[in-house]
Order: sequence, then C-alpha cells, then structure tokens
Amino acid sequence: MVRVQKAVVLLSGGMDSATALAMTQKEGFDVIALTLDYGQRHRREIAAAKRVAAHFRVREHRVVSLDLTAIGGSALTDQRIPIPEGRPMQEIGRGIPVTYVPARNTIFLSYALGLAEAAGAAAIVIAANFLDYSGYVDCRPEFYRAFQEVARLGTKRGVEGHPIEIRTPLIEMSKADIVRTGESLGVPWALTWSCYHGRAKACGVCDSCQLRLKGFREAGIQDPLPYAGSAAKNA
Repeated sequence: MVRVQKAVVLLSGGMDSATALAMTQKEGFDVIALTLDYGQRHRREIAAAKRVAAHFRVREHRVVSLDLTAIGGSALTDQRIPIPEGRPMQEIGRGIPVTYVPARNTIFLSYALGLAEAAGAAAIVIAANFLDYSGYVDCRPEFYRAFQEVARLGTKRGVEGHPIEIRTPLIEMSKADIVRTGESLGVPWALTWSCYHGRAKACGVCDSCQLRLKGFREAGIQDPLPYAGSAAKNA
C-alpha cells in the first residue's frame, strides 16, 4: 500500500492560497491547511479560509492565533496606519508598502515548519508570488531558497537527510495565470477574500483588490466577488 504524503498548506483565504491548495491536492498530497490569525484588520479572510478548506474537504484545518499586533509596524496590524487606496498599477510592486507585515512569512513558515515536522509532512506550501505582487520582500524566490536551508539545517528531519520541502508553486505565475489555473481546478472564487478591508463588499482600490481584478480581467474570467463603487464595473 502506497503511503500518501502530507503537506502543510498555508491558507489565508485569498485567491492565491486557495489555488495553491487545489494544486497540492491535485498532486495527491494529504493536505493539512494552516491559517494564522495574526491580528489582521478583519475576520473575513479567516472565514474565507474555513469555507475554502471545507469546499476542498481538507481533512485537517488548523486555525492558530499568533498575535502580531504586539509587533505592529504594518497597516494590516495597526489600525492607526491607513491602507493605501487607488495607487496607480505601475506603482504597485515598487518599494515596500505600509501593508508589509514585518517578517510575517518568516514567522508563518517557522510555525508551519514545526507543524510539518511534528505531523510527518513532506512539504510546506506557501502561495507567494513574485510577478504581480505588492513589493513584499518575503515573497522573493531567494528568500524561499534561504528558508529551505533553514529547514535543512534547523530540524531533526533535515539533519537526518530528509528535509521538509518548501514549495512555492505560484512564485513565477502572473495573477492571470493563477486565475486560469485555479479555474481549471475548480477553485470557488466566490468563497475567497482578497481585500485588505473587511467590509460587506471588496473595496476594489487597495493594492490586493487591484491585483486580483487585474488577474481576472487579463484571464477573461468574471470575478464573482461583490465590489464597491466603480470597481464593480471592472470585476
């Protein structure tokens, strides 16, 4: 009997992580979904992660509290810092925006690494993207290559010659590519949430909404999320 390998998938509830989860399942992994409740501005993405995990019938979905508001330094964890809205698309990805959360992916991957080692998982999957992205330094390929070395040198599995693989399946995909891939795998876009705000409708003007809308527009696929104002016409 062939033993199915496990993979820990970081699931935020957004379009990218939902697609990464679907890709990982298609490869035959037994997925352990990991959602970090880190004190972000709203609960909508946590709820979205739960819906996505349920849709894909993930056997184990862990929602873990990890309070990064104690660190602060980001518009996503400090309500006093306004979220940029309406930035020209050509500016998104230039420089490091105030929505960058200090060392977030390092912290998330470290937790996922501990969980993966304890659970006997072969891989950690994170939906980082380096093409259509907001300029976050912890979404670059070289960061994940370096963290692979952390997994090799800093775990029992690693020093015994069986390091946990750090997988970034979306790292060189455009948002349109992600939409097309997710669409082919049956990702339930209406259950996902990308907006930095937690309002009844997605704002359509924060960096995350703009990148999402760009992806759907370039893929020629309708985004089922409700958007506020003029952004609704572009969905």
